[in-house]
Amino acid sequence: MKLPLILILFSVSSGLMMVNQTTNDMSIQDPQRLTVMSYNIRYDTPDDGINAWPNRKEYVAEMMGDRYGADIIGVQEALKHQIDELQAMLPGYSWVGVGRSDGWREGEFSPIFYNSDRLDLVATNTFWLSESPHQPGSKSWDAAITRVATWAKFADLETGREFYVLNTHFDHMGEQARVESSKIISEFVSNLWEALPVIVTGDFNVPESSDAYTILAESEGLDDARYESESGHEGPTASFSNWEELQPDESRIDYIFVSKGIRVLNHAMLDDRFDGRFPSDHLPVHAELLLGE
Repeated sequence: MKLPLILILFSVSSGLMMVNQTTNDMSIQDPQRLTVMSYNIRYDTPDDGINAWPNRKEYVAEMMGDRYGADIIGVQEALKHQIDELQAMLPGYSWVGVGRSDGWREGEFSPIFYNSDRLDLVATNTFWLSESPHQPGSKSWDAAITRVATWAKFADLETGREFYVLNTHFDHMGEQARVESSKIISEFVSNLWEALPVIVTGDFNVPESSDAYTILAESEGLDDARYESESGHEGPTASFSNWEELQPDESRIDYIFVSKGIRVLNHAMLDDRFDGRFPSDHLPVHAELLLGE
């Protein structure tokens, strides 16, 4: 299946939202270094009780912004009002993305937050992980629900360096759907007509032993940032929890992948707790990268 690259430049239909800007000290100190995070923030549901969104949203924003100061954050499971609340707490960031149900506001988003003092948005779009990738709300194979991938092309305002980021959330039930979704992502990366760095973030809902992981990690275009890290891995090896304790190692289901030529300086799972609890049922994945010359 040929997946065309459709560029959307600051159009309303792209779901782009702009916010105020502030300074990210890390990016100014080292203009060559890019800090990336993948973070499933858990959708807002009152069924979570003490762990419901109103009780933890400030902690999520702190992890994304002040505490680790990521330049790029691929977020999963975000509902529109959660994005709006994060935007209000993260004035130095802008974001792109659309709701998976209607291609606009409804359903979960897989948005990309970015440091708007450092990065300029060049183009963005979203496609569906289905046999009809440009049909909002579509799903295929054995997928339980609709899934999307949002991508953006950025330019570093200081260095002029351009690169792509793709953020996604794979199906939690359909094994075939996850395999086919990996093929779509791999094809998207291989079909880019520009020789630019590519970063892929997401909750892939698969362990390393799965076929879906292997398709991405052993593709010609991408590597698992954990195993490319020049300083090894820091923190737990699991990324999924019951809010208080991590699940076994096979619960590493959140990843950052990078294209060939990107140097990974370090890689970590961030297990910060607030009042004894994680801010989400997923840990953020964190990496510092050098995109090359």
